[in-house]
Amino acid sequence: MRTDKPLALALRKTGKSYNEISKQLRVPKSTLSEWLRGHRWSQAITANLNEQLKRSAIIRIRYLNSIRGEHLARLYKVGEREAVQEFKRLKYHPLFIAGVTIYWGEGDKVSRFGARISNTDPAMVRIFVNFLRHVCQIQFKRIRAGILLYPDLDEDVCKNFWVEKSGLRNSNFGKSTVIQGRHKTRRVRHGICSVGVSSAYFKQKMLIWIDLLSQQLISKEYYSRP
Repeated sequence: MRTDKPLALALRKTGKSYNEISKQLRVPKSTLSEWLRGHRWSQAITANLNEQLKRSAIIRIRYLNSIRGEHLARLYKVGEREAVQEFKRLKYHPLFIAGVTIYWGEGDKVSRFGARISNTDPAMVRIFVNFLRHVCQIQFKRIRAGILLYPDLDEDVCKNFWVEKSGLRNSNFGKSTVIQGRHKTRRVRHGICSVGVSSAYFKQKMLIWIDLLSQQLISKEYYSRP
């Protein structure tokens, strides 16, 4: 019997982990496992250590989430200030007004993480893409698009149509979605195109721009400017 085995057993009974005993005695963990696997009290210690690790992990995750939340809150504050300053600079820019107005009417207001519109009018989609690229300076590769199709529409034909009309590339488009149902009189020849950006930060700014633009358009001072 190795002289360090009794010491390993004694250390284990104090609640030490395999890692701690291995480092202290310079004994491989595989050897410790052979010595201790048959002892129920050792198995109970293992279960207790695992539970402690689980609790500490939960505490750590909660801590990281709180830090992340505080960081996001600060980030959103920065975004709010940026949005206000950018609105002052761009509030008479026709493409800025058009882009914000399009999103105001056609955009997804529910999602926290994306600013996206859906429409069948290629001119409206193209204007919104131009707004994202040239006013908001969104990187081309970050603009994502998709097509909602009915079963009787050809996907390749529709995608080629929207690539040409939107000014985007095939790489900007994800997998198309096919849905059932078809209105008897309203014929959608090329499906419904959705386009936008996945960014909670940008979404926050868009909502602020909508609020500021609506206040401006209601204000009498806007119409009395020289």
